[in-house]
Amino acid sequence: MSRIAVPTRETAPAASQPMLAAVEKQLGVVPNSFRLLALSPAALQGLLGLNGALVKALDLKTRERIALAIAQSNGCDYCLSAHTYIGLNLAKIDAAEIALNRNGTSAEPKANAAVAFATKVNEARGKVSDADLQAVRAAGFTDAQIVEIIAVVAENIFTNFVNIVAGTEIDFPVVHAAEAA
Repeated sequence: MSRIAVPTRETAPAASQPMLAAVEKQLGVVPNSFRLLALSPAALQGLLGLNGALVKALDLKTRERIALAIAQSNGCDYCLSAHTYIGLNLAKIDAAEIALNRNGTSAEPKANAAVAFATKVNEARGKVSDADLQAVRAAGFTDAQIVEIIAVVAENIFTNFVNIVAGTEIDFPVVHAAEAA
């Protein structure tokens, strides 16, 4: 049971209703995480705005790989469950690659650089080395894309922390960060 009451789609604040309708149109459902964020229309708007901007920056597979690595690193079962589902069903990432992503790696060299860098950013709280930056650049990422990777990390830290604090009930096939990837 959630430690913060998650509103139903109908009882969410009026200012959040149009944003929840947009989520439902895009996903076909309104996951608990979005309904939880709807308690604060400002927080929901911030997340959706950042997410909408990042969709135009990095491809879906890269964003999902990073989301998996950050959810695993932060121990967020809700986000790990959601992004495993999205990774398998929308991004079409296979189970073996998802297991690698959860461990901060990838079988694809360029994706490996992005996921490894994202994991280092998260775990080092941004205090990455010059060598870390060089490695992600050497893989073909521009400085603008490096900033976008950091933005995806920040987006996922936000949702991880909200769902961990709230104890949001998982409404996806359950995956636990404590289980070996």
